[in-house]
Formats: sequence, structure tokens, C-alpha cells
Amino acid sequence: MSTPEIRLQQRLGAIIAVNGRLLLALILTLTACIPSLALAQQSETEPAGAISLQPGADSDALIAERIASIFNQIPQFESLQVTVNSGVVALSGQTANDTQAQRALSLASRVEGAIAVDDRVVRTLDLQDNLNPLWDSLQNTLRGWIRALPLLLVAFAVFAVVAFAGHRLAGHTPLWSRLTRNPFLAELAGHAVRLITILLGLILALNILGATALMGTLLGGAGVLGLAISFAVKDSMENYISSIMLSIRQPFRAQEHVVINDYEGVVVRLTSRSTVLMTLDGNHLRIPNATVFKAVILNYTRNPQRRFDFVLGVDAEDDPAQAIQTGLAAIQQLDWVLADPEPHGIIESVGDSNILIKFMAWIDQRESDYGKARSLSIRAAKNALESEGFTLPEPIYRLRFDQTPATLAVNEVPEMPAKTEEPSSGATGSTTSANTNSSPDEVLNVRPDTTISRQVREERREAAVEDLLDDTRPIE
Repeated sequence: MSTPEIRLQQRLGAIIAVNGRLLLALILTLTACIPSLALAQQSETEPAGAISLQPGADSDALIAERIASIFNQIPQFESLQVTVNSGVVALSGQTANDTQAQRALSLASRVEGAIAVDDRVVRTLDLQDNLNPLWDSLQNTLRGWIRALPLLLVAFAVFAVVAFAGHRLAGHTPLWSRLTRNPFLAELAGHAVRLITILLGLILALNILGATALMGTLLGGAGVLGLAISFAVKDSMENYISSIMLSIRQPFRAQEHVVINDYEGVVVRLTSRSTVLMTLDGNHLRIPNATVFKAVILNYTRNPQRRFDFVLGVDAEDDPAQAIQTGLAAIQQLDWVLADPEPHGIIESVGDSNILIKFMAWIDQRESDYGKARSLSIRAAKNALESEGFTLPEPIYRLRFDQTPATLAVNEVPEMPAKTEEPSSGATGSTTSANTNSSPDEVLNVRPDTTISRQVREERREAAVEDLLDDTRPIE
């Protein structure tokens, strides 16, 4: 064998020897680490702490005797057998269901010295064994109710007497009407007394039964339920409270002409839920009291004196002061215009071709209708201005023609024959004659229109509906 081959074999033998030593060292290291890893894992899974009793025949016998004495006191566990070996408790035998078996295992594990409990209990799931405890429980409950029956009757009698007395007291309407002087508040006071007496009777009955804890639970549940209901019926509660406030501080009376926000009419009545108006068209309008309580209310009836105004225009070349004097002189001669406060006029504005004059005067609404008085006052002022030579402005249109037409066609309009009125007889003729002879002042009188007021009075007299409006209550 040549020298290079010998050298190559020597090198390979040295490498194998070194690698073998390294592999052997690795195996020895892993072998040394495995017991320590096993101990670490055991320390993590098993609970730490010392066992109070040393394992042995004496301690095992004490544990078994203690568990057996406990099981002998429970009828369901009389058939269980207990064996203990080195602190490990083994339970065997039969139970009716898994609930009883888990209870037995739990009791055995609580005994001092029991390291572990081995479950060898058989669940029979027998029908009779499972129904007998339920039947015994029902019998015991029935016997308890029978023993407590006299006490229950006394508690019910106390509750019935107190509730009946509260009901009779709440139904004494004249008493609450005399105390509150308001039908709505009287009804509210009656309901409050009835509710308070029912709660008082319930509290007395529960105290007789000794169920004070149940009373606290009921009151707490009622509070939570009341809070939930109050959020659910927030709008209804707001309307109910608004009705109470409106009945105490009334903003209007019956048959008054009011404007509530954008709703105008004559007040018919105030109920516990809404305010009823009759519009000027004769229609019924119901407004929720919550809206009325927060609304802006305009009352036309509270002050019988009311001012009306109107604007007339004169030519820009006319003297506005003379026009004001002429118009006021005509207005002051009208019977329905009050002398105190006296009428007056002002220059409203000056336009391109006219001057606008505003006239203002006062009337008594109890004797004069507002719309009619204003209409006839405008007529009187206009006629006076025209009779004195003032020119009321008219619309001016400027027309421009780019080319003059060569010929203009003139259409002759035929003359229409004059219409002759045939004389009529009977009632029709007398009516026509009366209308022809009547002056405008007589036809357009300013007497107040009582149609709506008469309808409101008739409805209030005929309808048997409770009204919260009371003339004896203060008004805002």
C-alpha cells in the first residue's frame, strides 16, 4: 500500500474517533437532562403542599370511618361503600342519578387526609329512585303550606281590609273636590290614596308572614319596572303632568278666542289629555296638553279693546299731512271706533309714485266685529280721500312701439241691448226690494258674529264631558 493511501486512512480514522466521542457526549448529556425535565413537569402538574396525615393503616381507617359516618346520615348514600388505601378514597355502590354521585364525591374529597377520590359509583337512573325525592319534597312543601294556612288567612284578611278601606276613601269624590277645588286634582288624589293603601296593606301582610326580604325584592323590582315604564311612556307622562299644571294655572277660559302656536279657535274645554278648540270654520281641533303647556298663546278675548290698521296710498304730489287729517276725520265719525284711545295715522313709506299712509284705530270687540269694522273703516277713509280730491295711485304701464302700423283695423263692437229686469212678485220681490232699498252700512253692519260662540255654548251644555276649566281658579 502506498504512503498516500495510508495517510488517508489514518485521517479518516481520526475523524471517526472524534465524531464518536462527540456523539457519546451528546447522548450522555441528554440522558442526564431527561430526569430533571420529568421532575420539572411533575412539579408543574401536581399541586404543591404537604399532606396533613401520613399514609398508613390507621389514617386510612380513620378516613374511611369518617366518610362512612357522613354517608350514614344521608338516606341517598346509605348504599355506598368506602375504601381507603394510602389516602386514596374509592367510592363504590349505586346512586339514583349523577347529581347524587357528584355530591358524594364532593363530600368525600373534603375530608382531611383524602388525597384523591376514585369514582366507582354506578348511576342507576331508576324511575322510582328519582321520583321519590321529588314526591317527598312536594309533600313537605304541602305540609308547610297547610301549617301556615291560618297565618296566610290572617295576612290576606289584613290586606283585604286595608285595601277596601282605601278604595272607599278614594271613591269619596266630594271630600277630594273640597280639598283640592279641582276635578282633575281630586281624581288624581283619589288614585294616589288607593295606590298608597294597597301598598300599605301589602307591607302589613308580608310583615305578618315574616317575608320582609320578599318585600324588599318586590319594592326593588317595582322601582326598576317603574323606571322602565317611565322611559317607555315619556310622552304620555309629559302630557299628564302638563294637564295637571294647566288645571292649576289656567292660561285661558272657556269661549275665549285664542291662537295656540298656529292653531286659532274658540276654547271649548280642557280635558285630562287635550285642549279642545272650535275653529272659526266650525271644526273641532284637539291639541295635546303638552303642546299647549309649551306653546305661545295669543288671547284675543282677554282684552276687549283691539286695534286694527290698514294702509292707503295717495299720489306723490298730494300733501300727506292733509290726507292723514282727512282720513282720520272720516274714521272718527264711525260709531264703532273708540274715542279713547283715539285714532291716528302715520306715513308708512314713500314710493316712486305714491305715499303710503297707515291708519290705526281701536274698537270694542264685545260690540263690534273686528273684520267688519276694519273693512268699513277702509271704505270710509277711501271715500273721504277721493271726495277731497286726493288721487289714489293706480298701476302705470309704459308701452313702447318700435314701428307704427300702416293701418289699424277698427272693429266695431255691436251694442248690446239693455237688460231689463222683470218685476217679480211674492217673497222674491219683497226681498229684492228690501235689498235694493237697504244702504251698504245696514247690510255690512259691525255687530259681532256669535255663531261660533253659540255652538260652543250648546256643546258645553249638552256634552257630559268633564271640563277642567274653572272660573274660580287663577289665570295666568
